[in-house]
Formats: sequence, C-alpha cells, structure tokens
Amino acid sequence: MAKVRVGIVGCGGIANQKHMPSLKANSDLNEIVAFCDIIEERAVKAAADYGVEGAKVYTDYNDLVNDPNVDVVHVCTPNVAHCPITVAAFEAGKHVMCEKPMAHCTEDAQKMIDAWKASGKKFTIGYQNRLRDDTQTLHASCAAGELGEIYMAKAHALRRRAVPTWGVFPNKALQGGGPLIDIGTHALDITLWMMDNYDVESVSGQVFYKLGRQADGPDGNVFGPWDPETFEVEDSAFGLVKMKNGAVIYLEASWALNILKSMEASCTLCGTKAGAEIHHGGSYPKDELIYNTVEHNQLMEKTISPAGVVDFFEGGASAEGVREQKQWLEAIINDGEPLVKPEQAFVVTKILEAIYKSAETGKEVIF
Repeated sequence: MAKVRVGIVGCGGIANQKHMPSLKANSDLNEIVAFCDIIEERAVKAAADYGVEGAKVYTDYNDLVNDPNVDVVHVCTPNVAHCPITVAAFEAGKHVMCEKPMAHCTEDAQKMIDAWKASGKKFTIGYQNRLRDDTQTLHASCAAGELGEIYMAKAHALRRRAVPTWGVFPNKALQGGGPLIDIGTHALDITLWMMDNYDVESVSGQVFYKLGRQADGPDGNVFGPWDPETFEVEDSAFGLVKMKNGAVIYLEASWALNILKSMEASCTLCGTKAGAEIHHGGSYPKDELIYNTVEHNQLMEKTISPAGVVDFFEGGASAEGVREQKQWLEAIINDGEPLVKPEQAFVVTKILEAIYKSAETGKEVIF
C-alpha cells in the first residue's frame, strides 16, 4: 500500500501540537514530504523533526499545493487564511484537511465547499473531539435511539481564566473572533453531531468585551498575562440556536468568565427517553460521561469515567488526534468518507457567524 504524501501549510502551534505528532503516529499510512510557513525557520524545523529525508520547505503556499509530490494538504494557519489555501489546494488536485473552524465567515466557507465539489477530492475539518472515548460512546447511544428525541441541548466551552497568549488568538483580523470561533466551535460541532440535526431555523446571540480589555483582566490567567491593548476579540459569547424541528441548542463560550466550573468540548443532551452530559477539560481532570434516566420508578444516574487524555497544550499526540488522522488517511486510501463531513462543518461556521451578527444587530438571524 502506497503511503499518502502530506504537505503542511502553517508550521505553528496546532501543527506541532496535533497534526504532525499524530501523522507521525500513523507513519504506516503517510509521510510528510513538504512544509510551508511564512517564517521559514519554522518550516525548516518542522521538516527536520517530522519530514522524510529530502522534505521540501516553502514560504509560499502556492508552491506547496502545486508540488506534484504532495497528495494531501493540511491547512494549519490562522482562520482567515483557511479559504484561499484550501481553494488553491483543491484547484491543484489535492485532498484537504483544514483545521477548525472551516472558515471565519460563511462566504469563505461556501467558496471552500464549491472548490471541493468541483475537485472530486476528499475534504474534512479538524474536529478531533469527535474521536474521544466519551464522545464516541455517547454518539453510539444517540445513534441507537437510547436518548429518544433530543429536543434540548447545551454546548459548553467555558474557561474561567485561560486566554491563549501565544500566536494570533486575540487578533480579530486574522482569527475572525475569540472564544466563540476558537473553542465554541468544538462544543457546537459535537452537539450537532450527537443530535444528527443540521436544519437550523434561526440564531440569536450576544457577545461580551468585558474582561479581556480591562487593565487588571490578565490577573490569574493560566497561560500568563495577556495584553489588554491588543485584545481585539470577545472574551465570552452566548447563543440560542432554534432548529426547524423545534429543538434548541444553547451555546456558551468563554476564555475568561467569573465562573467556578469550566469545561470545553462538552455538551448536555435532553431527550424524551433519557439525558446525558459530557464533562471535559477545565474543572474535570478526567472525562466524564453521565447518563440520567428512570429505572423501576427511580431516578438513576450512570457514570462512565475513563482515564481520559490530557489536551495537547504541550505538544505530543493525543489519542483523539491519532484516531483523527488514522480515519482521515484511511478514507483517502480506501476511497471512503471521513468522519467530519464538510457540509456539517459548514453549518457550524454559519451558526457562529450568525451569533456574531445577532449580537451586532440586536436581531435574530433567520436561516
């Protein structure tokens, strides 16, 4: 079996923390043959650490996507660059894995969808949290109908004080937003996936610029102080999503919020037969999956507490990252479907943009 030849565009945080270590862990399926970064030294280092002998180094993504030795392009750049790189890669006949979110706006996401459909290649978005043990288990329960009709859900992406102080996270021009588009996107993705419902009726929301821009805001941040003068994005955001079948989703996202309990890529599901909650990250050192139901006229709770994995802030391949790359590479090799479908990721981007738009206009956004 020939190995998939991968090219990495963007050799910064997420490439080093997830993509390249996870690809290396699947070295029987792939080899990284090209690296691109606007800072050449980063691409050179990535090539030395993860590349095959003679791996190419580029500073212009157009050179990488047109390299005939590259089969698939991984887009690991700031959000606003996702669209032009992805479109160029499809036009060059490459498969594409783009890091989450698909794009910073619906217009760009649509361009990516159109280029993908015209290319005939594979396309997926980096929502690796679907591959955790707890999310896989709960999704199997939902697919089997064990919760019944899920008509109310909450998507949780709350940090008490964990503002990222590296890269371009506070830069609105490059990222398109703050915690809503950064970590809220993961919580929304797994919630929609559990419900298997992408038919949105309307969205309303509010965003806050309260703590990030305060002079004393940086106190207590787990990643060290941030600069309030360059903090351009929201520090928290909240949205209500109404589905066409009447179901609702409440989305909450923050990098800094005065709360006691924090969690990320988590969800609460309420169905006609049972309910379930996932607690991941933040206040929960181990992932928790808790079902609630009624048995023999008694309220019951069933808890699964697997060993869990540590988020990849310090680098290294997490279990879900390795699984993500394995299923993606196998989809390419076997001409199968990746777990995260572009149409699903498109809806996530559309909802996130609608929350920002609703907050700006003070009006509900009708789909």
